Amino acid sequence: MEGTSTVPDPAVPPTPPVPLAALLAREDLALRQIAGPFDPDVVIHWAHTSEMADPYPYLLGGELLLTAGVHIPEAAGSGTYFDDYVSRIVAAGGAALGFGLAPVHDAVPRALVAACEAYELPLVEVPPRTTFSGVARAVWQLMAQARHTELRRVTEAQQSLAAAASRPDPVPSVLRQLAQRVGGRAVLYGPEGAEIAAAGREPGGEVRDAPAGREPGGEVREGLTGREQGGEVRDALAGLARIVAGRSSTTATDTPLAGTHLAAYALGAGQGFVLGVVAPRRDPGDHTIASVAAVLLSLLTGEHQSGTGAARSAALVRLLLGAGPDEVAPLLGGERWVVVHARPDMREVPDGVAASALGAALGSPLVDLDRGVVRVLVPAEREPAPQPGWTLGVSAVAGPHEWASADAQAARALARARATRAPLVRHATRPALADLVPGEEAEAYARTLLAPVAAAPALTETLRAWLSLHGSWDRTAVALAVHRNTVRQRIARCAALLAADVDDPDVRMELWFALRHL
Repeated sequence: MEGTSTVPDPAVPPTPPVPLAALLAREDLALRQIAGPFDPDVVIHWAHTSEMADPYPYLLGGELLLTAGVHIPEAAGSGTYFDDYVSRIVAAGGAALGFGLAPVHDAVPRALVAACEAYELPLVEVPPRTTFSGVARAVWQLMAQARHTELRRVTEAQQSLAAAASRPDPVPSVLRQLAQRVGGRAVLYGPEGAEIAAAGREPGGEVRDAPAGREPGGEVREGLTGREQGGEVRDALAGLARIVAGRSSTTATDTPLAGTHLAAYALGAGQGFVLGVVAPRRDPGDHTIASVAAVLLSLLTGEHQSGTGAARSAALVRLLLGAGPDEVAPLLGGERWVVVHARPDMREVPDGVAASALGAALGSPLVDLDRGVVRVLVPAEREPAPQPGWTLGVSAVAGPHEWASADAQAARALARARATRAPLVRHATRPALADLVPGEEAEAYARTLLAPVAAAPALTETLRAWLSLHGSWDRTAVALAVHRNTVRQRIARCAALLAADVDDPDVRMELWFALRHL
């Protein structure tokens, strides 16, 4: 593809370039542009002083070249000296020329002004009171400010992308954040090259004519509508995606239209997914931001911690063949665990990708999605933390033989978290009075006491939630996602079937004890 590159751009300083307009705006310098295009997109990477007649060998590109005209011969105005001089600066990639007045020249030579106009090189007049070192210092000051701003932008973008990856809809959220941060569009291509998710401004969304011009190869391009431009950009981005799809851990860039920058990133090794980015410009931090998004999307679209995949498969096979939890736990990476139950804060039901993303955020690939609840088995040394967009219930630390009890603890903690609108609630681990009663006796007592309501799971679960929330109708309704009148009716039904006064604290204590052992 013409204009495509799979290698980095030439090295530039680790700071963003400085707009020439920002330097001209410094009142303390009193600089004045007197020739060349007045383009706000003109930027400079550094300032360099030279009195060489041919500065080409000493320029790296992107400079504001400063000169006092010491090298200019007396008869320069009548020949081709200035044309040759300016053309060499342009050929070397110089961004602008600064000409200092006094002590050599009282005014900028007219032939130099004409040459800069002809070669479209911005020419800046430097007054006598402004030293070249002062101009260079101002450039570095502006660069330092720009670097600080860019680092802050990248840091904020990384944080927002990480938060997006842990949301219930992680892939669309990451793409939306990336598109917003680069001011363009982000597209995820599947292994077959099809566009499977996208976010941001559609290329060519505004129907407008593009000015006719010449392509790099010399062909004349006719004016294109915004819709036609959008189609060309989409085709070019899809082409980049095809280029990198077969090359793991590679990137490609392209500029099919003026003011449009494309980039494609292969996600992981051999996955086949590709991230495509369309942006109106290419700021220094954009590649870093897009790379962070690519890493996150690699985790979301691929096998998290793939090195443990074989061990997890072995653990599953052993369980199916009759092995106990104690035997398979070492294959899963730990001896002590916590169980996490989670629901998204919004009403939508999470999908498998969202569940995997939450597991990745919590540091575990052991994830199960069942009836809208995501369950994650997390090694105890990885302390679960609140996750944006989720409500979590966390069990006490448990060994493999206690996983069932820990699962119930996490479910109760999640119900309490949702009722109290807390982002995370942990199961209390202090000793309880119920531990004084042998388990078999407690279970027998629970079956006998709760027999009248045992056949109606809705009644027992409502009674459990209501008691755990100290008899609050509203909070119980929130925890169970039902109307408060439904809670009242169910509790009244429980009281009638059990022939018990549920307002009596002793009765409540006995019922709670029984429910915990049912």
